[in-house]
Amino acid sequence: QVQLVESGGGLVQAGGSLRLSCAASGFTFRNYYMGWFRQAPGKEREFLAAISGGTTYYADSVKGRFTVSRDNAKNTMYLQMNSLKPEDTAGYYCARYPNLFPSSRYYSPDSVIAWGQGTQVTVSS
Repeated sequence: QVQLVESGGGLVQAGGSLRLSCAASGFTFRNYYMGWFRQAPGKEREFLAAISGGTTYYADSVKGRFTVSRDNAKNTMYLQMNSLKPEDTAGYYCARYPNLFPSSRYYSPDSVIAWGQGTQVTVSS
């Protein structure tokens, strides 16, 4: 079955960096767009970034600070997060899109067909 396992979260000071990983199994990883979302307490799940083989998409809130990448040989996606701010504090979730990428709605959590369990990122001021 499809499994997405995030790792790399933790506590970091404002201005610091973290790299999140998402290890995928149970499907042919290279064939699917993948993405990252986050959710803070009391807020809706928010799109951050998505990636195919050579195309990336970013939310304006993280563009220039976060970089999404993938290693298809390792079935793993990454999110490099730099210049972290306290408002980046949230649970971060790995996402798999359907085979036909929803190019007009990729930012919507409803477009995602599989989620990881999440990893917590806390940024202290």
